[in-house]
Parts: sequence; C-alpha cells; structure tokens
Amino acid sequence: MDACDRRVRAYKNGKTLDQCKDIAESMNPDFKNQIEKKGKVLWSEILEKVDHDELVYKFTLKFLRRDGYDIGNYKIPEVKKFIS
Repeated sequence: MDACDRRVRAYKNGKTLDQCKDIAESMNPDFKNQIEKKGKVLWSEILEKVDHDELVYKFTLKFLRRDGYDIGNYKIPEVKKFIS
C-alpha cells in the first residue's frame, strides 16, 4: 500500500505540511501578545489573520493549546489564558 509523503503534498497556496506548521508557529507570538493585552482572541480573528488557510488555523489553535491556553469550543469560540 502506498503512503502519502507529507513533505511534498501541496496544501493551500502550494505549501507543504511542515511549512504550514512553521507559519502557525511564527504567528503564535502575535496571538499570545494579543491575549495578554485584551484577555482573549476570537477564532474568527485568528482565521482572518491566517488568510482563511484552514490547516494553518488548526495548527495555530493546536500550538496555543500546547502552550497552555484555553482554546474554547464551538459554544465559546475564543482563546484565552487557562485559569487553574
């Protein structure tokens, strides 16, 4: 059975999976600063900032969760600091 080679598969605008991860990782400091200043970032703001690239959007949320932020859910579509 043939497996997909994730390094050469082109996603939106011809980017590879690893490039999408790098873009998401590079955008997270801006989102973290915005969360610190405003207290939250809406999912729609993130989607708009990543130019509606769904893969980068999902990686951005994943990395924010990894870094200790509450990414919300479909009822509360916002990212904020996790309260212990």
